[in-house]
Amino acid sequence: MSVKEITKLADFNAAINGGKSVIIDFWAPWCGPCRVISPLFQQFAGEAGQGVEFYKVNVDECDDISQEVGIRSLPTFMVFKDGTKVNELVGAVPTRLLEMIQTYATS
Repeated sequence: MSVKEITKLADFNAAINGGKSVIIDFWAPWCGPCRVISPLFQQFAGEAGQGVEFYKVNVDECDDISQEVGIRSLPTFMVFKDGTKVNELVGAVPTRLLEMIQTYATS
């Protein structure tokens, strides 16, 4: 699976209400830990099975989305299912990120 970028609140709402589990990477270009874990998020997404979609949101460009979900620290990874947040990981912790992805991705 590839990671798609969300740039509009309407696209965010469509993604999280699309019926599949959705994992979103909330990041910013100036965030060092974000730049470190971003390639791993891409790699894990590429290795994941079906049933989950991957997105990223630049909080500097999409402050309406980051306010909607209450982003306080970066990076933040959130999992949504049927429009509801079901899991969250704050920080660049590769092992916990992989565990979270494996929980929602099916092979």
